[in-house]
Amino acid sequence: MTGNGAAAWYAQLDKPFFAPPAWLFGPVWTVLYIVIAISFGYVLVQCLRRKLAFRVLLPFLLNLLFNAAYTPIQFGLRNNLLASVDIVLTLGTLLWAMWTIWRPARWVAVVNVPYLLWVAFATVLQLSITWLNR
Repeated sequence: MTGNGAAAWYAQLDKPFFAPPAWLFGPVWTVLYIVIAISFGYVLVQCLRRKLAFRVLLPFLLNLLFNAAYTPIQFGLRNNLLASVDIVLTLGTLLWAMWTIWRPARWVAVVNVPYLLWVAFATVLQLSITWLNR
């Protein structure tokens, strides 16, 4: 599917009044991916150095998996319901990751608060879009 096809498909969906303009998603995710790369990378390195247990790394890995799956599900498959399930899993694994890293490296949880807020907002948005387009 082309980018234009995805944009056209998304544009025709019914959206709630609080849906931001489509152009906003790129800049927001660019900033968030920088935070994710630094903070999640730190957790990975600490796990590889055996300073953190794998159980601390696991929710970060799952979060990356669910986050990466969202766009192909939503815009490739054009499946709002499956995208809703995926984004709820993204939110859940992020909360789990922040909880597991709180004691060993509190800064990782703190710098991911904007990511948490955006994913929480995106979850409400996705669930709303799914409901409105059922």
